[in-house]
Amino acid sequence: MVPDAPDVERVLFGMDGVAAGLAPGKAFVDMSSISPLATKELAARVNALGAEYVDAPVSGAEGGARDATLTIMVGAADAGFARARPLLALLGKNVTHVGRNGAGQTAKVANQIVVALTIEAVAEALLFSARAGVDPARVRQALLGGFASSRVLEVHGLRMVERNFQPGARVELHQKDLENALQGAKQMGLALPGTAMAQQLFNAVKAMGGAGWDHSAMVKALEALGGGSVAGEAEAVSGPRAPSAG
Repeated sequence: MVPDAPDVERVLFGMDGVAAGLAPGKAFVDMSSISPLATKELAARVNALGAEYVDAPVSGAEGGARDATLTIMVGAADAGFARARPLLALLGKNVTHVGRNGAGQTAKVANQIVVALTIEAVAEALLFSARAGVDPARVRQALLGGFASSRVLEVHGLRMVERNFQPGARVELHQKDLENALQGAKQMGLALPGTAMAQQLFNAVKAMGGAGWDHSAMVKALEALGGGSVAGEAEAVSGPRAPSAG
């Protein structure tokens, strides 16, 4: 699992790369989150060596990795999936064979679109509540019991209210995933206006020095646009505070 497609290419085909040891009957499993288009190109080069290529990006963050409860989205030929499945089952509780090479990465991009737009919706809802003079923490609690409930509202909504953006480094990574989405959409002639907006909000957070913040920090970009804050006017221009003990 490495940061981006050029890193995967170096692991495979760089000096002393893995590709030198690939042969029929072997498989290369990439759990990075990279472009589906780049994945297909790398897979073709690995397949030309007679080996299987398995793209298996994950969702579930640090907790899922620690507890072996990751969601793993797999793109591979049937033979490649069959070879990799026992290993992947040790790492995640939801291992899905989505389709051929690139399909796993496509599913991960789709996941990131949903997450980013849900973060944006939660941020807008809590900011609206705060500006209206209603406690956003109580609004969040009320919404958790209704149709608007989601894991993003539960986890990231709490981070927005508590100003805890320190879990780390997700703004930059999520922005990259949305770039992959928009690159693919452009090639397919597909409009993704919500995704483009979310990417721009992440760009704004990075400009505020938040590339390494949790992606729930998207709320700070919306706060800057609206001149208010989920947690009070003073927080709108201040940096994130460290999480409280316990």
